[in-house]
Parts: sequence; structure tokens; C-alpha cells
Amino acid sequence: MRLAQVEATLRTRLAGTLPGVDAQARFAPIPPRENWVPGHLPAGARLAAALLLLYPGDDDVLIPLTLRASGLRRHAGQVSLPGGATDLGETLAAAALREAHEEIGIDASTVHVLGELTPVHVLVSGFTLHPVVGVTHTRPTFRPASDEVDAVLEVSIDLLTDASRIGRGVRLREGEAVEYPYFDLLGHQVWGATAMVLGEFISLLQNAEF
Repeated sequence: MRLAQVEATLRTRLAGTLPGVDAQARFAPIPPRENWVPGHLPAGARLAAALLLLYPGDDDVLIPLTLRASGLRRHAGQVSLPGGATDLGETLAAAALREAHEEIGIDASTVHVLGELTPVHVLVSGFTLHPVVGVTHTRPTFRPASDEVDAVLEVSIDLLTDASRIGRGVRLREGEAVEYPYFDLLGHQVWGATAMVLGEFISLLQNAEF
């Protein structure tokens, strides 16, 4: 029953005004990278899509995140949503579903797309990332692609919306200390663009009763 309630809430709120850049900015590194402006989507940037998928767990609604393989050229070892670059002529939803199938074995035919969150430009890779929200009513059987994904993390809505799981850390970027907000999820710090997407997502669920 709870998945149906979450789905109904998201259908309504995704069709309205999104929390947008203000919600994303709560999880942006401080200071941001040079030339990165919150909410700015450079013309001509390559497009990418990621799938934020909801599905039923034993006691809660779950979302799969991927622990990216350590050998990848970009964002190795980081936690992200399944996703990647769009193909020529491909819709954002189709790209998100294809990438989720290729990376973790999601059966696209079982997924109902609910809408999209606010895109965010990722300066490091040059992509503008479009998060696509979907739901499936059966728990997926995950098949991680070993060259891209080290593990699938099944994160509950309750964990994601637990304010005590939000922290702040410090990393060095080219010798400069950078403060970064993060989600502490299943022993992993989720930060950067993924945290910004999740930050807007949890804002959509605020004040909802499930």
C-alpha cells in the first residue's frame, strides 16, 4: 500500500512546480567549481539521463543506487543513480531505462515513468544530467554489469529522508579545501550531483503522509 501512496504523491508533485535549484543547492559543494553556476545548463552540453526507480521492499519503498566500479575513468568508486549518455534521437526516459537495464539489469517493460526532476550540469564530465523518476511494482532482480558497477545499494525512503543521515565533509580539490554535503547511506557517502538530485527528490516528499 505504501508504494501506491508514494507513487500517487510523486505523480501529483512532479506535474507541478518542482523544488528545483534551491533544493539542489543544499547539496552543492562549497565553494563550487570555477565556472559552475547553480541552475545554469550550458547550450550544447552533452545530455545524460539517470533513473531514480522506486520499488517495494519488505517493509519500505526502496531506490537502487550503484557503487561505480573502481576502474572507471570518471567518478570511480562513487555512488550514483544508474544512468549515462543519451543516444542520437533517444528520449531522456528511454535513455534512463536503457542505461538502468545495461548497468543493473532493470526490466524496462515493468517501469512506469512518473516524470522528471530538475536537470543539473556536471562540470567534471561536461554532461547535463536529467533525472527520470519511475516506479515498478515488483522487486527487481539485479544483474550488475561488472565493468561498470561494483554493487547495487538498496536504499529505503525512510533512510533517505532521515535528517540525521545528512552530513558535511571536507575534500581537497586542487589543493583547496572544499566542503561537501552528503547523505550517509549504507556505509557510503553520497555527494555531488547524485546528492543534489536526491536532495530535490526528498523535497518532493516533504509533509506527505504515507
